Amino acid sequence: MDNTSGVGVLDKAAIVLSALEAGPSTLAQLVTATGLARPTAHRLAVALEHHRLVTRDLQGRFVLGPRLGELAAAAGEDRLLAAAGPVLGALRDHTNESAQLFRRQGEYRVCVSAAERPVGLRDSIPVGATLSMRAGSAAQVLLAWEEPDRLHRGLQGAAFTATALSGVRRRGWAQSVGEREPGVASVSAPVRSPSGRVIAAVSISGPIERLSRQPGRLHAATVIAGAGKLTEVLARHAAQQEQQNNA
Repeated sequence: MDNTSGVGVLDKAAIVLSALEAGPSTLAQLVTATGLARPTAHRLAVALEHHRLVTRDLQGRFVLGPRLGELAAAAGEDRLLAAAGPVLGALRDHTNESAQLFRRQGEYRVCVSAAERPVGLRDSIPVGATLSMRAGSAAQVLLAWEEPDRLHRGLQGAAFTATALSGVRRRGWAQSVGEREPGVASVSAPVRSPSGRVIAAVSISGPIERLSRQPGRLHAATVIAGAGKLTEVLARHAAQQEQQNNA
C-alpha cells in the first residue's frame, strides 16, 4: 500500500512524526531515520515544534509533542465522558462522597464530569471548574507519570514533592488532606489510554471529618476500581475500532 498522499510536505511531516514514535532523536538521528535531507528534516521538525506536535527534551532532542496527546484525548473524550457518568455515580453511592473526573489542560486541571453527594456537608466541584495543578490528589495523579522534564516543572511551587509522586506511582493512587482547600480530603486514581498513558484522574472528595487524615485507607481500592472501569472502556473501544479497521 502506497503511504504517500500526494501532498509532499504532509507526507514528510508524517515521516518525521513516525520516526519520533521510536523515541527521542537528535537531528542527525532524525535524518538517518527519515532519509530526508538535513535542512528539510530540521525545517519540518521546527515547524512541527511551533504547533506543539513536536517538542524537545532536556538534552535538546526532538520528541513527540503534547498536542498529539491532547488531540488523542479529544478523540476519546465522548467515549470517556459517556462512561464516566455511571462510574462516578456508583463511586459516589459506594463512598457516600462526591466523585469527579479531571483532565489536564495546560497548567490546570478541569472537572469534566461529576456526581455530587446529594445532601449534607460535601465538597462541591461543578463540571467545568478549573483547578490548580499545584495541589490536590488529582493533580498528583495527573503529574506523577509525566515525562521527567514536565514533572520537574510541575513540581515548582507545588504543595507536594517528588518523593510524594514517587509514592503515587508505586501505589497507583494519591491522597491529599487539606492540600487544595482547608478541611477537604480526597483520593484519586489514574485513567489510562489504550497505550497506557494517564489521560484523566478519578477522584472522590469530602470533609476530613468523614474521610479522616488517611482517606486512602478508606477508599483507595474503590477509587482504583472506578478508574479501572473507565480504562477498560477505552481499551475495549480501541480494540473494537482496530477490528473494524482490519475487517
